[in-house]
Amino acid sequence: MARPQVRDDVALMDGYHSPQLDVAIRLNTNEAPEPPPQGFRDRVAEAVQAIEWHRYPSRAAGELRSRIAQVEGVRADQVFAANGSNEVLQTVMLSYGGAGRTALTFEPTYALHAHISKMCGTRVVEGERTDDFGLDLDEVARLISSERPAVTFLCSPNNPTGMIETPETISAVLEMVHAVDGLLVVDEAYGQFSPWSALSLVGDDNSLIVTRTYSKTWSMAAARLGYGVAPAWLIDELDKVVLPYHLDAAKQVAGIVALDYLDEMAARVASLVEERGRVTAALDELEVDQWASGANFVLFRPRTLSGTDVWQALVDRSILVRNCASWPRLDNCLRLTLGTPDENTAFLSALTDILEPR
Repeated sequence: MARPQVRDDVALMDGYHSPQLDVAIRLNTNEAPEPPPQGFRDRVAEAVQAIEWHRYPSRAAGELRSRIAQVEGVRADQVFAANGSNEVLQTVMLSYGGAGRTALTFEPTYALHAHISKMCGTRVVEGERTDDFGLDLDEVARLISSERPAVTFLCSPNNPTGMIETPETISAVLEMVHAVDGLLVVDEAYGQFSPWSALSLVGDDNSLIVTRTYSKTWSMAAARLGYGVAPAWLIDELDKVVLPYHLDAAKQVAGIVALDYLDEMAARVASLVEERGRVTAALDELEVDQWASGANFVLFRPRTLSGTDVWQALVDRSILVRNCASWPRLDNCLRLTLGTPDENTAFLSALTDILEPR
């Protein structure tokens, strides 16, 4: 039987995957290392009992959007909620990408920016970062001027490097984007770990959307819930494109309840930031290069062994980190997701044993 043929550009794509192995310590997917508090789980379980399962959920997710707006200090009509921040990105590209349009990324960065753009039929131009993975504003200006992208992506803290873009950098890129009537997307999946947020730049006169997720600091990766904050006129366009009733009732309930636990979320962030300092200080004593991280992960490169050999040696010790060693521009790099203090100590002990065998 002849099979239907997918689009030519889709046929050439690789999927986005994060391989999992059966190990004791999993530090490879940038998840929160600990679950949300028991009180949150109890309240969600109780609220789920009250759901009218024979009825569609709130199409606009109005209560959820209003609560997110309160937390972020914006208006409810500036918030778009979706099934993870990835769906926010997809909805942006369905609205502003497509045939005859260009998306601009600066590599290395989050792979799904380019992947989602291509899925939506958008041409992707990959700009280059500096040797130390910084953003060269001259290069940014050159590409925005020559390519006139409909959508430009930045990620801060950047994944996989963990590096933070400064307010001055984001503001400068936003001006360049305005000059070509484009849209700037600032992906802040790890924004709560950063000392500043591009949310301060969101306003009706700026073509900017900032995306965030519940997966990391809210310890809710299983829920697949994220949101974007943007001018109301942009949110209106996203609402036209997203599927009806895309957010189920249980997810909306969980997202609303979670926002009553701001103190617990802040404590988790503070704990991980403290652990980040401890881990990076320990890495400074080993034969590795690392990049300053403002996220819940650290990118590092062994100096004396190949990244793949170190990754395998860690797996042999039942510790899994992300193997970036073969990724473009990331030769021999590995990415560590910060875990619990005990998990981080076990990682550091194993890495020391691998790099400095007795």
